[in-house]
Amino acid sequence: MPIAFAHLVGLILGAALAWVAAPELARLQGPVVATRPFSIVLAFATFVWLPVVGYFMAFHGDWSYLYLVPWRRVPSAVDLSLVLFASVAVVAGFCAVVTPVRKRRFGPVLVVIVVPALLVLAALPFAARRFAISGTYAQFHGDFGTEPIGASLLGRGILLMGTVLVTAVFWTAHGLARLAREAPPPSDS
Repeated sequence: MPIAFAHLVGLILGAALAWVAAPELARLQGPVVATRPFSIVLAFATFVWLPVVGYFMAFHGDWSYLYLVPWRRVPSAVDLSLVLFASVAVVAGFCAVVTPVRKRRFGPVLVVIVVPALLVLAALPFAARRFAISGTYAQFHGDFGTEPIGASLLGRGILLMGTVLVTAVFWTAHGLARLAREAPPPSDS
C-alpha cells in the first residue's frame, strides 16, 4: 500500500468496520474505548494494517512514496510517523462514526467512506504508471532498470500482503458481526 493512499484507505476501513459493528455499538452506551468492537478494530490496525503498510515502506520505499521523493533521503522517523499515522487512521475512522452509528444515522458513515474513496479513485489515473513499475527512484526517473510489477519481488509482496489484508478484513468483519449475534437480549427491568 503506497503511503500516499494508506491513510485514506485506513479511514475507509475503520468506518466500514464501525458500520459492521453497528448493532453491538448501538447496544453499548459508554465510552467507545471500553467496547469490544473498539478492541477488535485496534487489534486489526495494530497487527494487520500497520505491518502491511510498514512492509511496503521498509522494503519498497520508493514505490511506497510513488517515486515522488527518493526514499533513501527521507528520515526514518518520517517513515515511521507516516506508518503509525496510517494505523491510527483506521481507529480514527472507526471512532469518527461511532456516534452516528449508535444513532442509526448512516449518512455520516457513508461520507467518511465515500469521500476518501473518491479521492483515491480520482488519484489512481495519475498514479497508475507509478503503481505498475518496480524500481528505485533513480531508475524510475532515469527510465532504466525498472521491471513490471508482476515480475518483481514487489509484485509478490503485493500478492501476499493483499491476501493477508483481505483475509484479515473479512475475519475482523465476521468477528464484529458475530458480537451482535451473541449479545445477550436486553433485560426487561
